[in-house]
Amino acid sequence: MPKHGKKFTEAQKKVESLTYYSPKDALALAKETSITKFDSTIEVHMRMGLDPRQADQQVRDVVVLPNGLGKTVRVLVFAQGEGVAKAQEGGADYIADSDEWIQKIQQGFTDFDVAIATPDMMAKAGRLGRVLGPRGLMPNPKAGTVCQPDELPRVIKEAKAGRIEFRLDKSANLHVPIGKASFELGKLYENLASFLDAVKKAKPSGAKGVYIKRITITSTMGPGIKVDLAAVQSLDALE
Repeated sequence: MPKHGKKFTEAQKKVESLTYYSPKDALALAKETSITKFDSTIEVHMRMGLDPRQADQQVRDVVVLPNGLGKTVRVLVFAQGEGVAKAQEGGADYIADSDEWIQKIQQGFTDFDVAIATPDMMAKAGRLGRVLGPRGLMPNPKAGTVCQPDELPRVIKEAKAGRIEFRLDKSANLHVPIGKASFELGKLYENLASFLDAVKKAKPSGAKGVYIKRITITSTMGPGIKVDLAAVQSLDALE
């Protein structure tokens, strides 16, 4: 077992390992047990009752958190023609409108957090799968990051405001950030509620039995805090 530092050990003492906390109490405790010198990210980890190998048991969607993520989100847009002007209108940080840009990214430029593309640029963006794919940056229609030029201003603004994608991983888990430890408790709670509601709406057709098995909330490098599923009103219709 790896040894934890003194700060983590002290923080862990504040968490009752056998207790399942209400969502607000869990968030308050995550704030209290934040141990980093920087402003920690508050994260939600969910164990799902799904089989990731089954096509009809996949979960993948997006949600716009009402209070954002508390960080600057850099957006790159693959666009050409009218899409360039729309990307500029939306406040894109980078506009990849040429083969020179494709080459720059192929050579390792990934100084952005979200990539968006218009359909007519997907052929070029698709050549960057090896670079963008492993980093979760590849534009995808299911994630709402492939859109028509006139939709670019809205999609860019949503990305900058706190639009997050969530998807089931190979271990049947969901992992998402919902804000910073410095956020007011009420704002974190609103973000959590919006995320849980989105997960409920994204329930796949092939889901069987218990949809959500476990929810844990934590801060960056902080201890995990178990959430009482029965106390999560957003989960009323999930089982």
